[in-house]
Amino acid sequence: MAEEPVVRTGPVLAVFAHPDDMEICAGGTLARWAADGREVHLLVLTNGDRGSNDPTLSRAALARTRLAETEAAASFLGLRSARVLSTHDGELQNTSAVREAVVRRVREVKAETVVSCDPTAVFFESRYYNHSDHRMAGWVALDSVFPGSGNPHFFSEHLGEGLSAQEVFDVWLGWTHEPNRIEPFDEPSFRKKVDGLGLHASQITEGIAYWDDALGKDARESGEKVGAPFAEEFRVLDLG
Repeated sequence: MAEEPVVRTGPVLAVFAHPDDMEICAGGTLARWAADGREVHLLVLTNGDRGSNDPTLSRAALARTRLAETEAAASFLGLRSARVLSTHDGELQNTSAVREAVVRRVREVKAETVVSCDPTAVFFESRYYNHSDHRMAGWVALDSVFPGSGNPHFFSEHLGEGLSAQEVFDVWLGWTHEPNRIEPFDEPSFRKKVDGLGLHASQITEGIAYWDDALGKDARESGEKVGAPFAEEFRVLDLG
């Protein structure tokens, strides 16, 4: 008989590449966790300054807009905090400096769960292949958790700042081809997911209706597998 999954209740850090990735990938789950009382934080690894096809648009201005959108959406979903790094869109690399920022945030919020996207998922049917920043964000998240946040010899300068090593108990990877967990949520959490995405107005120039339909279709199909109205699928690594 398969063991029941451990139900975690401690702080969560969501680590994604772009300002609107969290809502699309895991917004329903994170909104439900926040509504249930879990402390959820967001760390975005790039500033999204290339998220437009308008050649006349200032990238610096776009980055400022996307920061404001990220903060508004995170607040709307009930997240405790949102932080955006200054890395340029499309230039994310798995460097020590980026991992330090992630490890620092894990330790600051004492995250027990990290949520990101599966870096091994590259090709999606014959229509799309995963953005390099998405893939890199997944590797950065994984390498920051292990070996990283739980080992005091990684970024030991943090100890002098009063930050202790922090073990992460589980990692949830969305946008995966190998899901082993289907996380259910209800209509209010789905509406939070979609309406939160809608607050990224600079990215939803075609209107939110397309995303409402597309995300609803996926979430309902996943929910049917576990007898729930909606769900999101993850590859979950139980490390604790």
